[in-house]
Amino acid sequence: MSKIARILTLILLLLAIYFSFIAIMPTYSADKDSALTNFSTDRALKHVAEIGKEPHAVGFKAHADVKNYIVAELQKLGLKTTVQEGYTAGDWGNLSYASNILAKIKGKTSNKALLLLSHYDSNPHSSLGASDAGSGVATILESIRAYLEENKTPTNDIIILLSDGEELGLNGAELFVNKHPWAKDVGLVLNFEARGSGGPSYMLIETNQGNGKLIEEFTAANPEYPVANSLAYSIYKMLPNDTDLTVFREDADIQGFNFAFIDDHFDYHTEKDNYERLDKKTLAHQGSYLMPLLRHFADTDLSALKTNEDAIYFTAPVFKTVSYPFSWIWPMFAIAVVLFIVITVLGLKNKTLDAKEIIVGFAPLLISILITGVAGYFSWTLLKVMYPQYKDILHGFTYNGYTYIAAFTLLALAICFYIYHKFKKLKTPNLVVAPLFIWLVISGLAAVYLKGASYTIVPVFALLVSFVIVSNQKKPNPYLLFFLTLPVITIFAPFVKMFPVGLGLKMLVASTVLTTLLFVAITPIFGFYKHKNRLALLLFILSLGGFAMAHFNSGFTKDNAKPSSLLYVLDANTNTAKWATYDSYLTEWTAQYVDDTKTSPKELANTTISSKYNSSFNYVANAAIKKVAVPKIEKTQDTLINNKRHLKICITPQRNVNRLDIYKNNVALEQAVVNGVALPDYSLLDSTSKFMTHYISNNNYTEISLILEPNTPLELTFFEASNDLLTNEHFSIPARPENEIPMPFVLNDAILIIKTVKF
Repeated sequence: MSKIARILTLILLLLAIYFSFIAIMPTYSADKDSALTNFSTDRALKHVAEIGKEPHAVGFKAHADVKNYIVAELQKLGLKTTVQEGYTAGDWGNLSYASNILAKIKGKTSNKALLLLSHYDSNPHSSLGASDAGSGVATILESIRAYLEENKTPTNDIIILLSDGEELGLNGAELFVNKHPWAKDVGLVLNFEARGSGGPSYMLIETNQGNGKLIEEFTAANPEYPVANSLAYSIYKMLPNDTDLTVFREDADIQGFNFAFIDDHFDYHTEKDNYERLDKKTLAHQGSYLMPLLRHFADTDLSALKTNEDAIYFTAPVFKTVSYPFSWIWPMFAIAVVLFIVITVLGLKNKTLDAKEIIVGFAPLLISILITGVAGYFSWTLLKVMYPQYKDILHGFTYNGYTYIAAFTLLALAICFYIYHKFKKLKTPNLVVAPLFIWLVISGLAAVYLKGASYTIVPVFALLVSFVIVSNQKKPNPYLLFFLTLPVITIFAPFVKMFPVGLGLKMLVASTVLTTLLFVAITPIFGFYKHKNRLALLLFILSLGGFAMAHFNSGFTKDNAKPSSLLYVLDANTNTAKWATYDSYLTEWTAQYVDDTKTSPKELANTTISSKYNSSFNYVANAAIKKVAVPKIEKTQDTLINNKRHLKICITPQRNVNRLDIYKNNVALEQAVVNGVALPDYSLLDSTSKFMTHYISNNNYTEISLILEPNTPLELTFFEASNDLLTNEHFSIPARPENEIPMPFVLNDAILIIKTVKF
């Protein structure tokens, strides 16, 4: 390969990688004056701005404001709007009073209805909920407005459900699915969600059957920028899922599509989830899904979407959604294996391949995977040792996380180029055998254990063609070889970023190993590069530059603020009080109340209430007793009926509160009903885990009705919390510095009262 060809192919490869990232999303340009029948990002942004003004979790003041705003906007569109209200506890034992907002566009027939879904509540207590899920609400409001401008009557009814209490346990969805008369008419759900504030929106299917018909109709709807793959679908089906759509699937066998974006995960459930941080391109992407899907499914027979057939699918620029049935998996794999064997045998017979060099060619591949895998596996652990403040970013994706992804990717490439330089005497045709073999092994394992990932066989066929070319031509066309790398680059390069963004930097190992696999798949080109050591040095220097940039951005600023936490914990049993924090890395603000020279956190080890990551207090310190009103706990009934103990307890707040958690001793219950709602079975078990949580609205009471064996020594511990520590009249807590925000995923800025009662 000539020097010019090496330079040009390298440039083309870089452009292809860049294209694989930017081509999956629409661009943004001001469109407030676009045609009224079009989805307008600017018009949708006005809704986001209104919804994301204040935290609006269930029970918070702004919750009613957001609800009233959405109802008014639907009414402006001429839609009759209703609010479904009621207590529900979901499968998580989290009781709340949910207020679902509902409207319907009447169709021509009584066929199954299309339901558009998002939730409007924000996460307690500080999240502004602009992206999660104000963006989903705005997408639906703007899409419905544009659809109505077309002045068409759909074939199917179109139901708009803007649910409540999603953040607490999918409560609004459960209330609708199990108690609303419209639920039985739903044939398909389109759900819009967010776990960050930017990036592409990924499509994920939820179904109890096969995905074949859903993918067929999704492809027919022809969204302009689809981002989806059956690998994510297969993994998603194996994991416990927690979107509103899950309730539809589990409780009513109603299937549908989730559309969610995950980039800028550091904003998730924080006060930085605001209007300013929402990526406009991301909102445009959500609109680019909903408009064609709304038009398509409004007139599609939704009763014919269920099938037992599954499909492999993936998306690629230009081709959009590519799919084929599961039944093709093994034939495609068999064809690839046969071609690999035939080409290799013919090459050995014609002496264009050398058996010894082929065997040696496995060494650089395995060494590269080993080194890059080890580097990625221990990366997050090492980073937390070097930068202990990262421990307080509980979801594990730091503000400089993208820089780390780039730095470790560059390091992995540097390692690959250096290792392969050490084996530069091996001819390129012989080097290609090992990558082909490893990709075939991956495809075979996928066919057995993770069928949705079996589209790894697609780039194998392109690599086989490259193998034929480099084995039979002394001077193969470098640009043809480049063209044959496009399948592996465009399909798999985005995963290098997606895994650590979605799952945290602990998944940097996925980035480093996948980078290595992509590198070896491009061996038909890289094998002809003469000075791999120079590229290795350049990439290593660039990776060091990335690590240096990440280091200089490892601190916290106003825009990239440190999560911090503070609680006042009053033990009403002993009449003692503590300051407590979940922080591992104390700031000056938290150190005013706790520091590592004060009381051991073991004193409160058994009094931390449930949280997403099971976080415990790291520091506590003695505090003065404040006049905070303790809840009133009354036993209103205790009697035997049919030799079973029937016990009724009422807990009434004596102050403004947001949350009540109840734990019980190791006692089995036969039935538990709270405010008229039966709790899930796991709440009845004879364990000391959480019994239930009530997210309280309007300072309502909590009434518990229990049935248990007589003479059972029941003991309940009540954790009553209010998120008003920074504003309560009994305290004078200074405001956080501008480079700190309330820590998400834990009870925070709270006055917590603990009271244990034996019954």
